[in-house]
Amino acid sequence: MNPVLPTPAAPATAARPTVGARTGALTAGLARLTRPDQWPKNVVVIGVPLLDPLSWSRAGLTDLAGAIVAFTLASVLVYVLNDLLDRHRDADNPERWHRPIASGQVSPRVAAVFAGGVAALLVALLALQSAATAWPVAAYLLLNLAYSLGLKHVPPLDVFLVAGGFVLRLTYGYLATGAPIPGWLLTAVFTLCLLLVLGKRRQELHATGAAHRPALRGYTVALTEQLMQLSAALTAGSYLLYLRDEAPLGAYDATAVVVLTPMAVFGLFRYLQLVLVQNAGGNPVRTLRDPVLVTNTALWAVLSGVLLLAARGQG
Repeated sequence: MNPVLPTPAAPATAARPTVGARTGALTAGLARLTRPDQWPKNVVVIGVPLLDPLSWSRAGLTDLAGAIVAFTLASVLVYVLNDLLDRHRDADNPERWHRPIASGQVSPRVAAVFAGGVAALLVALLALQSAATAWPVAAYLLLNLAYSLGLKHVPPLDVFLVAGGFVLRLTYGYLATGAPIPGWLLTAVFTLCLLLVLGKRRQELHATGAAHRPALRGYTVALTEQLMQLSAALTAGSYLLYLRDEAPLGAYDATAVVVLTPMAVFGLFRYLQLVLVQNAGGNPVRTLRDPVLVTNTALWAVLSGVLLLAARGQG
């Protein structure tokens, strides 16, 4: 009697992802495409007009919130455009290959449709504002379009364009609240952003060289360090002039110069230490989370608030 042989098992097949899994992956990819970790800089920079008591009203806060949402949508649109145009270069970059479009998690077609939806929301929001208020958003989009199409490969114009985007954010915040725009503060923000972008360029050169970003061929580590020191000095001087001539501090302007300037200079020193000694700076947002910088910034913010409240109460 012949033994009964077991029926051979069917060959295993790779399980295909379900529709829900594919949808979840796509949603996660689109969320990463918007770079939510970069959104806080819109809140911080556009919110600077809160330093002026003239913006402390329900209407001012509502307009400021609308400005933050509008610029966040504009920045998302820029991120998607930039990742679309750079997808092939990013795919060969050891630090950027995992971006949603470069890695294939989000197809270029889906990214383009998503960008169209974001653009429609932005247009609808800007339609509620006057052209005199909303022009910094249009200028920001045009500036970044030129940047993405080729100017980002032209040093040192590339760092000036990035810093200019932050000045437009700040300008938009002041226009939204109706508070007067302080020229020295705009200058300080511009030079501070130059410092942060140069710190990123320096770290990129130090870590991977100039291969993955054409603009880096116009820099050396030594040059970026010299430009960083110049930018830090200009930032400190501009902030000092803002406190002395433009800040809404009334009779407390001299006190602010004595109390707040050392804290601002310490923050600049600490950032330079992190970049030049510890080789940080590749991600400015992450670098600015340094506990020492956070503590110094928190103390500066508290003292600034106290002085502003005192000046308002005196007025």
